[in-house]
Amino acid sequence: MTYDVARIRAGIPALADGVAYFDGPGGTQTPGVVAAAIGFALTRPLSNRARITGAEINADDITLAARQAGADLVNGDPRGIVFGRSMTDITFDIARTLAQNWGPGDEIVVSRLDHDGNVRPWVTYAQRSGATLRWVDFDKATGVLAVEDVTKLLNENTRLVAITGASNLLGTRPDLVAIGKAVHRTQALFYVDGVHLTAHAPVDMQEIGADFYICAPYKFLGPHIGMLAASPALLETLHPDKLRPSTELVPERFELGTLPYELLAGITAAVDVLADLVPGDEATMSRRDRIVRSMTALEAYEDALHSYLRSGLESVPGIRLHCHAPHRTPTELFSIDGVAGEQIYLTLAALGVNAPAGSFYAIEAADWIGLGESGAVRVGLAPYTNHDDVDRLIAGLRAIAQRARA
Repeated sequence: MTYDVARIRAGIPALADGVAYFDGPGGTQTPGVVAAAIGFALTRPLSNRARITGAEINADDITLAARQAGADLVNGDPRGIVFGRSMTDITFDIARTLAQNWGPGDEIVVSRLDHDGNVRPWVTYAQRSGATLRWVDFDKATGVLAVEDVTKLLNENTRLVAITGASNLLGTRPDLVAIGKAVHRTQALFYVDGVHLTAHAPVDMQEIGADFYICAPYKFLGPHIGMLAASPALLETLHPDKLRPSTELVPERFELGTLPYELLAGITAAVDVLADLVPGDEATMSRRDRIVRSMTALEAYEDALHSYLRSGLESVPGIRLHCHAPHRTPTELFSIDGVAGEQIYLTLAALGVNAPAGSFYAIEAADWIGLGESGAVRVGLAPYTNHDDVDRLIAGLRAIAQRARA
C-alpha cells in the first residue's frame, strides 16, 4: 500500500500558492475533482427531490449517492445518514430531540476533552430537562482520557455518553471500542464526535459501538456540511421538531428544509478521493474496502510524518508541547516561552506557513489544561502534508524562538 503524497498534492489546486497548510484540523484544502463535482451538480437540471422530471431525478440521485458514500465511509447504513448545516447544528437538533424523554434522575455524560459542539448541546438540554450532568476529566499532564475515566461515571441512570473520537485540540484518541462496550452495559446511547478522527484513520461505527457517529466532510477534503450516521431503527424512535408537511420518513425527518444538493455531490466526490488515496482494484474491491485500505495507508504515512514533526518541534528552544498521549492523531498543540501564540501565528503566516493559534472551540479542554480561551498554536497534518512543509514550519519556529531568547 504505497502512499504517494506527490500524487495527492497534484490534485489540490490551492497548494499551487506554495503555502504549507497545517490548519487541516480546522478544514482541509479541496481537491479539484470535488470542486468539479459541486460545479457539475449546480449546472445540471436541479430541483427538489422526486422521480418525475429530470431535475427531480438528478436531486434524488445525488442525495442517495451521498448517503451511500457516507455509509461506506463509516461502515453505516445509508438509510441512517443525515445531512445538516454543520456538526454543531445537527448535534443541537439531536440533543433537543432526545431531551424530550429526559428528566430528573437521568444522567448525561460529557467530556472535557471535546470540542464544544459535542458539549454545549448536551449541557444545554440536560439543564433544561432537569437531568444531571456528569463530566469526564482527562489527565492534564498527558492529555490521556482513560476508559476508567468514563466507566466510573456510568450507572443505571445514564442516558447518553458523548465522547470525541479524537480531540481537535490535542489529538488524543480515547479507546472508543472499550468505552462503547461499557456504555452499552447500561441503557445509555453512545454519541461519538468523529469530526477530527475521520480525517486520519479508517472508521467503523459498528466496531466502535456508536449509536450516533457525526463528522464534517470539510475536514476530509470535502465541502462545508455536517453528516450524522445512526441506525435507521434508532432514528425511527426519535421525533424531532419539524414542519407540518415535512415527511416522517427516516432519515429525511431530521433534515429541515431543502438539502444543498451540490454539497452532497461534493461529499460523494470527497469519499471517492479518500477511497483512491491508494489507487487500484476499483473493479474488484468495494468502495468500503478501498476506503479502509487507503485510510490505513494514510494513517501509517501520517504517523511516520508525525514522528518527524514531533522530533522537529522538540528541537525548538523554549517550546512546550501540551499533549503526550500515546494514541493520537497527527496533531500538536504548543507554546514557546516568551512569545504569544497569536504572534507565532502571524509570524509563520508571513513565512507562508499556516498554523493558527487559539482554543479552536475546545474551550473545556483548553481551560482544563490551563490555557484558557487564548489557547496555543495548533498544527495538524493532512493527506497532502509533506516533509518539506514540516521543515519550513520547524525552521520558522526555530527563528521565532531564537529571537525570543536574544
